[in-house]
Amino acid sequence: MPDPAALYHTVRLIRRFEQRAIELVHSGEIVGGIHPYLGQEAIAAGVCAALRPQDQITSTHRGHGHVLAKGADPARTMAELAGRATGLNRGRGGSMHAADFAVGILGANAIVGAAAPIATGAAWAAARTGADRVVATFFGDGAVNQGVLLETLNLAALWRLPVLFVCENNGYATSTRTEAAVAGTIAGRATAFGIPAATVDGMDPEAVLAAATTAVAAAREGLGPSLIECVTYRFDAHHTWEHAARPRYRGEDELARGRSRDPVAIQGARVPAARREAIDAQIEQVLDDAVRFALESPHPDPAGAARYLYADGSHTRAGAL
Repeated sequence: MPDPAALYHTVRLIRRFEQRAIELVHSGEIVGGIHPYLGQEAIAAGVCAALRPQDQITSTHRGHGHVLAKGADPARTMAELAGRATGLNRGRGGSMHAADFAVGILGANAIVGAAAPIATGAAWAAARTGADRVVATFFGDGAVNQGVLLETLNLAALWRLPVLFVCENNGYATSTRTEAAVAGTIAGRATAFGIPAATVDGMDPEAVLAAATTAVAAAREGLGPSLIECVTYRFDAHHTWEHAARPRYRGEDELARGRSRDPVAIQGARVPAARREAIDAQIEQVLDDAVRFALESPHPDPAGAARYLYADGSHTRAGAL
C-alpha cells in the first residue's frame, strides 16, 4: 500500500518549490524564466514512488517536479535554476537541463521528445548488462507527433526494453490544444507497436502510482515497455514569460475547471491534519534553506566557461570560445 503522507510530501514539496522559484524569476534571481509544473505534481510523485533508487529517469523542459521526486537535493536544484556554481550541474544546465546521476536523473531536455531515446538507450544498456534497472521517461502531449518518439517506441517494443513511457497530457502543446494536433489517441500510438498502454487520472497521485507500479513490475520481469498517459492540467503559464505577455488562449472558466481538482489537495485529504501541517512546516524550512543557499552561492567563474564540455574532462582549445 502506498504511504499517503510520503506522496503528500512529494506533491507539496514540488508545489512550494515551483512557487518559490517563480518568486525568484520575478525578482530577477532566476534569469530567463521557467516552465512551471504547477498542477502536474501527481505525475512525478506517483511515477517516481514506483521506482527504486537504482532506476533512472529522463525529463523535459518542465522538469523540476521529476527531478525533486526522484530525490535531487532541493537546495542544489534551486541553485541550478539560479545559475550558481553550487547547482546540480554547476549552474551550467539551468532550469531545462538539470541532471543528477547519483540519484538516477540522466537529465532534463529542452528538445521536445528528445529525452525518450536517451532513456531507451539507458534501458538497452541495462538489458545488455543484466542490471536490475528500469528507466522512466517523461514527455508531454506535444511530443507524441515527433518522429523520434515513434522511432523510440518501435525499438523499445522490438527489443522488449525495461522502459516506461509517461505522457503528461495537460491539454496543450504550448498554446495548441491537443485535439487540434493529435489524430487518433495517445495511448493508441503505443498499442500500435504492441506496447501496453493505460490512460489514468493524472491529478491523483495514487492513481498514477498504481499504474506506474504495474508497468515498472512488468518491465523488471522482462516483459518490455509500457506507456501511461496521465491526463492532467497545467495550472500556470507554459512559461513564466506569459506572466508579462499574458497571451489569451485559455478562458477563465476553463482555468477554474482545470484547477478545481488540485493534486496537492487530493492527496492532502488522505493525510491527518496534524501530520499534514507538520509536513508543510518541514517543507517550508527546507525551501527557506534552499533559497538562502542558492542566493548566497557564487556565480560560475566566466574563465571556466569551457570546462565540463566533455565527459573525459578535456578542455577546448584556448580561444575557441
